[in-house]
Formats: sequence, structure tokens, C-alpha cells
Amino acid sequence: MTDVLIAGGGIGGLAAALTLHARGIEAMVLESASQLRPLGVGINLLPHAVSELYELGLGDALAQQAVAPTSISYYDTEGELLFREPRGIDGGYGYPQYSVHRGELQMLLLSALRERLGSNAARTGAELKSFSESEHHVIARTAAGEFTADVLIGADGIHSAVRAQLHPEPDPLLWSGVRMFRGAASGDLLDGRTMVIVKDPEGVDLVTYPIGNGLINWVVMMPESAPGPLPGDAKWNQPGDRSAIVQYLSRWKLGFLDAEDLVGRTDPVLEYPMVDRDVLPRWGRGRVTLLGDAAHPMYPVGANGGSQAIVDARVLADELARDFSNGLRCYEDVRRPETADVVHANREMHAAGATQRPEDLARVTGKYRDDTQADKVDR
Repeated sequence: MTDVLIAGGGIGGLAAALTLHARGIEAMVLESASQLRPLGVGINLLPHAVSELYELGLGDALAQQAVAPTSISYYDTEGELLFREPRGIDGGYGYPQYSVHRGELQMLLLSALRERLGSNAARTGAELKSFSESEHHVIARTAAGEFTADVLIGADGIHSAVRAQLHPEPDPLLWSGVRMFRGAASGDLLDGRTMVIVKDPEGVDLVTYPIGNGLINWVVMMPESAPGPLPGDAKWNQPGDRSAIVQYLSRWKLGFLDAEDLVGRTDPVLEYPMVDRDVLPRWGRGRVTLLGDAAHPMYPVGANGGSQAIVDARVLADELARDFSNGLRCYEDVRRPETADVVHANREMHAAGATQRPEDLARVTGKYRDDTQADKVDR
């Protein structure tokens, strides 16, 4: 019987398995996909998450894959620089910030997991259907059969089956009213180590940054309605209509970047709604808890979702290693209020960015960075 089963082989689930193993606790990852492949686009890892990956001995490998941005620069649509904020080491932190292809990061974590725990440490084709508990163990029922462990961690993302069983009450996805279009294409951006945010007077934002291997990641955020429940026909990680984006970008004269061309050369262009959920009064019960997006989905405004999942993994491992019997509740006592603060801060940042000038948005971003990173980098 395994010590810990982890439903979900994303960044949070794999980081949790590696960190648990480092604390002497064996774990197995149950992944729904039949094969784990380097899919997706870019992700930013903030210094407090990078420090955790360095502790796992993955710093050198990560540095070879990723780009360490030295600043984030805000521009208007005429290419005028409005504000620049230093990031990572240049921002005074003990570790760099990294921009990396999400799929490549996932493959790095998966390779380390299989090297350290064995080839069966991540079981694919094992989508979790349900679970049950007894006094002595928990049983996970999956598409690949039943698995038994002392503890089950739901790291199965924003559509978590574990969360749905733990919290069968209404728990809707809440839409910000913004559609996001995402992609990555080859190209150069400024000095190769700068993140860029361009704000259109009509409220359309472009966020773009290099992610290594000659790729530029981009996200276009288009306001569409007032915040509210997510419509039932909303697209999720599906091909998006690039024509809806190009009509805005064709009017921009940035000089340093042809945004229209960047989007036009991207294949595929993916569409997502910008959503989160209300904070839960509790995450788990008994031998089960949640981690990452399953526990605290948040707007991507602060580039903090993946980073918070990695911090979850470390706190979970520390608390289980300290007191296995009570570790899950202690983990929740630490992380639930901390991540709730980030969820609420991201909502505030989005609301401010939707109504204020780029200079004001930049100042809000700087304050947020100080509040959420400074006490977690040099631990």
C-alpha cells in the first residue's frame, strides 16, 4: 500500500510527489491522460516557487530550459514605455523568476519523479472516478483499477473530481468576463529577458514574454461582459478565433514587436475563460485533501497559480513528515488562508487593471509582488 496517492500529474501533483519522496514519504501519481506529453504554452514561476525547485535539486536543469526575466515593462499601444519593474534577482530576491514552457517543466518533473521513485511512480490512463475512506486507508477508484493508500491528494486541476466529491454543494466557476487567447511562436522580444504588458485604451491587454527555445509566449485578454457565472458554452483549452484578436492588434504600432504577426504565425491559438472559484471554508476531510488549482483556482493576473501549487507541495510534505496523522489538517491550516489572500488579491488586481491606467496597474502589481513573495524567498 502506498503512503500517498496523488490524483493529477500536472505541475502541482508531480512537485508534491517529489517533495514527499524527499521527506521519506512514498507517493504515486494517478494521471488521467494515456500519455504525458509536453503540451501547453508558457508559465511563470515566481522566486518563492523557484526556491522550492532548487531544494529538489532541479535548479540547474530548470535554468537550462527557462528564461530568467530581469524586468516587466508596461507599454501603451504606440510603443511608449510607461513603467518598468525589476524581477527576480534584479528585483532583490534570493532566486530568479523563470518563464518556461509549461509542458517542458512538466516533463522535467516527470523525468525526475521516475528517476527517483521508479517507472511506476506515475500511472497514466488512471483518471480518478471516485474515492472512499475507512478508518485505516483510502481507496481511489480509477479508469485503471483501484489503488489503496493512507492519504489521497486531489491535485486534479480546476475541474477536480476529488473536489467535486468532497464538496457536492454548488461550487461554480466564476467568470471575470474576460476571454483569454494564448499561444507561443518563434521570435525575438526586446533583449530576450523582458516581460511586456501592453494595454489598449479599449481594455484589451497583451502579455508576452520569451520562454526559451526561441519561443515567445503571448496572452491576449479581451473583456466581454460583466463578471458572473461561467456560461455553459464557454470554450476551454480549445482553438480560438484569431480574427477576434487581430482586429485590435493591427492598429498597434509598438515598434519593437509586430503583435499582429506574432498571433498570425501561432498555431494553435487556444481560448480560455478567465475564471476562479470562491474560497472554500475547508479543503478536505479525513484522509483526503486538495492541492493547487483543485484547492484554490485563481485568476492568472499575478502569474502565481503554478507557483502556489509548488509551495502547497512543500508545506504538505513538511506537515506530513512532522506528524503524518494530523498533517493534512495542519497543511490546510497553513495554506488555505495564504492562498485565499492570493485569490482575493488577484481579483482586486484584475478589477484595478480593467479600469485604471497602465501606470496605476504597474503600481498595484509592484505592491502585490512585495506582499506575496518577500517573506517566502529566502526561507
